[in-house]
Amino acid sequence: MHIAVDMTRCQSYAQCAFLAPDVFQFEGEEALVYDPEPSEELRARVEQSAAACPVQAIRLDGERKRPTPSTSAPSALTAADRVVVVGASLAGLTAVETLRSGGFTGPVTVIGDEPNEPYDRPPLSKQVLRGTAAAAGTRLPRASDLDVEWRLGTAATGLDLGTRTVLLADGGRVPYDRVLIATGTRARPWPVSHEAALDGVHTLRTAADAADLRAQLVARPHRVLVIGGGFTGSEIASACRRLDIPVTLVDRGPAPLSRALGETVGDVLAAIQRDHGVDLRSSTTVTSLRADAHGAVAAATLSDGTEVDADVVVVAIGALRNTEWLLESGISIGPLGVDCDASCRALRPDGSIVDGVFVAGDVAASPHPSGDGRRISMEHWGNAVGQATVAADNMRTDGLARHDEVPVFWSNQFGHVIKSVGAPESADTVVITQGSTARRAFVAVYGAGDRIVGAIALDHVKWIEHYRHQIGSGAGFPPEGQNIDPPPRAESGIRPRLRTPDPITTQASDGRTAL
Repeated sequence: MHIAVDMTRCQSYAQCAFLAPDVFQFEGEEALVYDPEPSEELRARVEQSAAACPVQAIRLDGERKRPTPSTSAPSALTAADRVVVVGASLAGLTAVETLRSGGFTGPVTVIGDEPNEPYDRPPLSKQVLRGTAAAAGTRLPRASDLDVEWRLGTAATGLDLGTRTVLLADGGRVPYDRVLIATGTRARPWPVSHEAALDGVHTLRTAADAADLRAQLVARPHRVLVIGGGFTGSEIASACRRLDIPVTLVDRGPAPLSRALGETVGDVLAAIQRDHGVDLRSSTTVTSLRADAHGAVAAATLSDGTEVDADVVVVAIGALRNTEWLLESGISIGPLGVDCDASCRALRPDGSIVDGVFVAGDVAASPHPSGDGRRISMEHWGNAVGQATVAADNMRTDGLARHDEVPVFWSNQFGHVIKSVGAPESADTVVITQGSTARRAFVAVYGAGDRIVGAIALDHVKWIEHYRHQIGSGAGFPPEGQNIDPPPRAESGIRPRLRTPDPITTQASDGRTAL
């Protein structure tokens, strides 16, 4: 049995942990962890938990995807039409389920460069690294009777718009009438190739990555060095400390996640990390990695001149969009991915629509909700599901439904759950509206001018849905209303967000790129 929890919906009501404690557990007050591949003997309890979940966040094998509002719309596809999904991912699987639930009975082919069927990535940096789940056990649950042709282990190498054909690395050609691009991202590697190739240097993006890193953690390394203090880097550091492995985290920002959430929240997260034993080095970069006599990583030199001994290094410095296979296709591609409109239809460089081609998930560069012409690309679980659903519905009906959901993102680390909604990174001011930073349980609301643009909760996650509606309705900033836990006077005022400047990539005198 395979399960997944949509943590963008979960509000930590804990019904699942009460009904199936062998599967669902809470760390701290609100951070849910679960076994993605529980024993079949526990199915009845898991099904009971799914039925009892107030927000219907638990997915399990064999469920049929609920019909969407457009299901009753006439279909533009016939049973003879061929749909191809490039990307055996969460977005790809969601699109297939949406097509089938909408009544499409024609052939569907899913192409993936990995040998695995679609699997859930969030558990890789949490349950898998800690050993409570196997990397091979994170396969996404899927609806019954999907009737899909899986073309796995072979990458797509091109898209011929004239002949409507996807080209494969093995020389194969797969014709399509509609195609969805859902190729996602890959981990950005350490920029110095000979250092990146050292034994003990890892990235974390795939199930294979997680299995390799887990094996090294089992061997009890002397020290793990994590490069990058974003969500992934912080989660890896949290997993190491749960295993009682010494860990140093080096981050170029003034505090973990400060670029995304600002220094007000980042300072709290920095204190949490240090209290859990993380050797946190903020406003610092790694300038080089040093090997031992056997070709394994042994130490790192930092920008402040110090050296950190480490026999495992995890590079968590962002992601690269998987778009190279589309370079000769005539589709518009930028640094954020494949350009598409709000209806998830791919665009040409002149802004015109590419007939029959849709985009969803991490690889999609879609219009910013503000309508100011900017593009955004979100590596969020909920965004992948939302865009894939819209893309599949529009593919099936020739419709123009828009993906305009307010994005929600989450992270579990150090016994806390962080949930973000909207676009905190675009704000200029922030105010604590519920809870207290001193107690490390609070809600911070972000404003740009006189409008709420984002909110984050450290625990206190039941408030996020409220602020999602506030952002969607264009509510004014600062927010008004009754607080369940009025913050201390010192925290009630509006303060600058304190943005972290965008990173600057420089070229060292020896040709090495410094991050």
